[in-house]
Amino acid sequence: MLKQFFILCSGADSQILNECSNGEQNKYAGVGATVFFTALMATIACSYALYTVFDNVFASIGFGIVWGLLIFNLDRYIVSTIKKRDSALDELLQATPRILLAVIIAVVISKPLELKIFEKEINQVLLEQKNELTLANQNQIAEQYNPKIAALETQISSLQAQIDTKEVEVDALYSTYITEAEGTSGTMKLGKGPVYKEKREKHDAALADLQNLKAENKAKITALEGEISTLQTDYKSSVTDSQPIIDNFDGLMARVNALGQLPWLPSFFIFLLFLAIETSPIFAKLISPKGEYDYRLQDQETTVKTWTLQKVTERKLLLKTDNEVNNKVYMEIADEEDVMNYKRKKARELMQLQANAFFKNQKNAL
Repeated sequence: MLKQFFILCSGADSQILNECSNGEQNKYAGVGATVFFTALMATIACSYALYTVFDNVFASIGFGIVWGLLIFNLDRYIVSTIKKRDSALDELLQATPRILLAVIIAVVISKPLELKIFEKEINQVLLEQKNELTLANQNQIAEQYNPKIAALETQISSLQAQIDTKEVEVDALYSTYITEAEGTSGTMKLGKGPVYKEKREKHDAALADLQNLKAENKAKITALEGEISTLQTDYKSSVTDSQPIIDNFDGLMARVNALGQLPWLPSFFIFLLFLAIETSPIFAKLISPKGEYDYRLQDQETTVKTWTLQKVTERKLLLKTDNEVNNKVYMEIADEEDVMNYKRKKARELMQLQANAFFKNQKNAL
């Protein structure tokens, strides 16, 4: 049963192969087994590749089975259409497009398996890329908020500078009226005279202005600090909202690109392995001599071809003979008097009808 199944997978004619020896049957069973297991590997590879995209086991397995059946059909077609010829050059020309197709299939099958085999190394590369993307994302978002925050901080510094300047002025007035009272400056008279009162009033007025300025600027500074806090909150929110996109940066294309950053030699050997598996049935047929199955198949095909060509030739000969007979018959009839008289009569009637129709048209026109 298993042998017959693999023979079916090889694409060989089972009726012809059943008449061949066991060795011939085993050869095609081996070819069919290679086709089957290649399709099985294609199913596994596609299922894993689609799982990295959909994150759904059932959908991935379903599409993987469809893909495996497609690869199975292509491989079976490639193997079944390669036939032994009398010339090695003809066989090579026949196999060349099929070998190219097998190379493409090998690439498609091997790549998802490479992703699975080197999964840990790919995850390390993706982690480094995610860290770089995270920093770049934070910097890009910061470029949107930092200028606004810097402008607000400049305004706060300006308001604080106004308070500091006013405090320096108040301190200077305070020192002036104190030294006036002590007699160490100004009028140089000890005591609280008119000059002292004048300087004290200036200090008190400046102190009141300072208090008002502090109240106003503190309110403005508090409002500006609130805006800065809002901007900082928005910045953190933007970073938080965009981070899941970076965290999910592990799809199929990202993994393929990460695989490309790893050393190429291990991936190349895996590709060569699948290329050998995919092309082995083709080369096995090319290098093997003509077997019993090939001769029986050739006999069957040439029999049908010869019979078809014979029927086509007979039809052409029959058509040619029939044309010649018809020509002779018409030539003999053309010389008979009865035929000439009949044709003459009908021609006369046709000319009369044409004349009557022309007369009616001319009369209607007038």
